[in-house]
Amino acid sequence: MIAFAELVDKLYFTSSNLAKAALIKDYLANTPDPDRGWAIAAIAGTLNFDFFKRAMIKKLIVERVDPLLFDLSYDYVGEMSETVSHLWTPIDSDPPCVQTLPSLSELVTRFAEGSRAENRNYLISLLNSMNAPQRWALLKLGTQGLRIGVSARFLKKVLAEYGQRYDKDITVEDIERLWHGLTPPYQSFLEWLEGKAAMPDVSKSLTFQPVMLSHPFDETMLEDIHPSQWQAEWKFDGIRVQLVVGVAGKALFSRTGDDISAAFPEILAPLEKSDIEGVFDGELIALSPKNEQAPLDNTIQDIPSVLSANEDKNSSHQIASFNQLQQRLNKKKPSKKLIGEYPAGIILYDVLSLNGDDKRDLPLEQRYSSLHAWFKSQPYAHLFLSSRLEFEGSKTLEMLRDKAQTLEQGYIEGLMLKRKDAPYVSGRPKGKWYKWKRDPQLIDAVIMYAQRGHGKRSSFYSDYTFGCWQDGQLLPIGKAYSGFTDEELKRLDNWVRKHTIGRFGPVKELEKALVFEVAFDSVHESKRHKSGVALRFPRIHRIRWDKPANEADTLDTLKAMLKY
Repeated sequence: MIAFAELVDKLYFTSSNLAKAALIKDYLANTPDPDRGWAIAAIAGTLNFDFFKRAMIKKLIVERVDPLLFDLSYDYVGEMSETVSHLWTPIDSDPPCVQTLPSLSELVTRFAEGSRAENRNYLISLLNSMNAPQRWALLKLGTQGLRIGVSARFLKKVLAEYGQRYDKDITVEDIERLWHGLTPPYQSFLEWLEGKAAMPDVSKSLTFQPVMLSHPFDETMLEDIHPSQWQAEWKFDGIRVQLVVGVAGKALFSRTGDDISAAFPEILAPLEKSDIEGVFDGELIALSPKNEQAPLDNTIQDIPSVLSANEDKNSSHQIASFNQLQQRLNKKKPSKKLIGEYPAGIILYDVLSLNGDDKRDLPLEQRYSSLHAWFKSQPYAHLFLSSRLEFEGSKTLEMLRDKAQTLEQGYIEGLMLKRKDAPYVSGRPKGKWYKWKRDPQLIDAVIMYAQRGHGKRSSFYSDYTFGCWQDGQLLPIGKAYSGFTDEELKRLDNWVRKHTIGRFGPVKELEKALVFEVAFDSVHESKRHKSGVALRFPRIHRIRWDKPANEADTLDTLKAMLKY
């Protein structure tokens, strides 16, 4: 645990990626198994159980310091683990200190096997025996909140470089293809990296494969997009998913590898008796109930108001808004009623493997042909195909994007442009996939409340709640913490401190005097908000220092943009 705490402390205060990589490689080379495997799991976010809850930590700290002192300190620091690590003080009723700090492996095992009461006492004993950096590392580890400037993708790159010391052929793609079939503490995986064992076999595991991502499209490139080299598709307003069907079972994963299968049983149920093996890339969308509106054939060439899975099916669905999809998200066990009211489906647009053939190294054109041929004969409901859009050049593409821009239903975000010769590469390779989204919608809103940020922004008021006018009153419509420069943040922070008129714990109420031009993708009805609306992806587009607050937009203006 001592070595792990030193590692995360150094990583947190190191800005250079080269220096971070050197720290991790040195730790791997000089730390025994299984400690180093658990450290990898903690940094990568694959340590999938809670040692203790945040509520327990807060309860323990207010037993030993004045609650007001904790609140004020937490408000200033902006991060609970760091606040507690510095304020922690032993009290007479505490259990005895540990004689020697455990190894990381011993700590993980002890907490995993302990009861709630045992873990509470063990946590106190450890915290009383540690210094502040060690406490911080333990608390971040236990609450699965380890954020030290090392992404999972960066860690895999470092692991590949570490393996290249022993085998120069190991690549990041090799790591990616194994990763989700492995489990902590990764001993066989690390032995393979060091040339001591064969590559782990994950062929029988139900694994998620990291997805290929796109770059925002720069319109100056428009003349370079030729139909002989590029494929165009609609960019649907849903969430990215990966459908995995194999001998080990069936699963639906989010773009980050979270298993969301239980939330969408209507998609997986028809696949239960399938002998198909494949990994499919697509977009999870909301559907209106069958035959609610007149069906149209869906080639996805025109605006796809209605989806028809294939020519053999006699049922069809209307694509619904993202707002309806939100009714299903984060519902781990949806009721039959909820599924009936808000059915979901997947628009497939790529295939990573099919019936045992890995297709990721093939060009997109061949992968799409395989997907299309398979789709024509597949009998499964709730699966649909994204077809290619025909275009002749830049003028046609601009017309297609304009069509998405004016679409009232709002279930298309714009266009996807993909090179036909591109293999399927995890991460965000340059020059392969582009997203050309429709222009965001804008509205002028008034800042109402501010909170401190987290991490490096913990000293600044960087999280802002804003609202629109209704009958002379401001009603909150959203919250944003992005869209401004560091210099603008400093000026905003200064403005917040000088225009505070009230305080509610860590939240500052502000004088209703500053206007934000807020950009957002769409607006939807919401029963959870007093204003009755919710914004999708709100961000600060411009700070209107020049505009009087009474000239900001009304709620009626915003509601006129509603997407149902």
